[in-house]
Amino acid sequence: MPLVIPHWQPQALLESLEFDWSRAAGIELAVLRLELIDPLISGNKWFKLAPYLSAAAKAGFNGLISLGGPHSNHLHALAGAGKRFDFPVVGLLRGEPQDTPTVRDLQTMGMQLHWLGYGGYRARHQADFWLPWQQRYPHLFAVAEGGLGLLAAHSCASLRQQVQAQLDTLGWPDYDAWWLAAGTGTTAAGLVIAEAGEHPVYAALAVPAGHGTDRQIAALLAEAGMANQGYHLVDACRGGFARVDPELLAFMSAAEQSSGVQFEPVYTAKALLALRQHVEAGYFAPATRVLFVHTGGLQGRRALLSPLS
Repeated sequence: MPLVIPHWQPQALLESLEFDWSRAAGIELAVLRLELIDPLISGNKWFKLAPYLSAAAKAGFNGLISLGGPHSNHLHALAGAGKRFDFPVVGLLRGEPQDTPTVRDLQTMGMQLHWLGYGGYRARHQADFWLPWQQRYPHLFAVAEGGLGLLAAHSCASLRQQVQAQLDTLGWPDYDAWWLAAGTGTTAAGLVIAEAGEHPVYAALAVPAGHGTDRQIAALLAEAGMANQGYHLVDACRGGFARVDPELLAFMSAAEQSSGVQFEPVYTAKALLALRQHVEAGYFAPATRVLFVHTGGLQGRRALLSPLS
């Protein structure tokens, strides 16, 4: 059955966001609430997936295959999209078979899973990695881990339009900077492309430097024909990907109680904590207006928070 391109263009709400630390510094915050756009296809993930669905349909494929870990927000959104729009999806997972809330969701939503082990997953960067999977699933379009790619970056650039259309609701004539968590860096690169140097983009790295997010952003911008300017990389990983420490957990709990917005400890809470640290260090002048992008991923709270509760 040919893949039908979904004509779904979700709109995210832009809201004021205030904390004791932002108020004390005279910083104005707003949050683009991508986590609210859909219960299954949450956060920035749809904006990265949508162009691949279009490319797959135009090339005659009828579904998608991609890869991620046992808590992957990317695979969770892909499985949700497959269920919602009725197309087959296959997930290639890191490590040995695990029973996690995310994996159970993937299975319930109809995603076919293959566990690659750790060595097999590390091979994903090799030139011939996709060959056996393309032979096994010739009808599926292959999408890189996390949706990384220029197609996805260009799609994420549309978030700038969503913000600009709602600035009046905040009483803001303009904004001064973007701040968001970065894994692959695709969304950050998209915003840099959209801004073309007009406003800086701060990418709070939720993964260690060795994961190569800086190189990936630079490569996407080079592919787009843009100079490597207009963005800043901030270390927010706190010693490792998906590591949750007591200070982070306490900060997240307090931020949720204060704002009424839920966060998760892998990306959004780390990015927000890094923002607070920069604000308290005087990095931003008083009256600076900062846009915080809530990139979703709340489904990952279940497994990561349960050992600490």
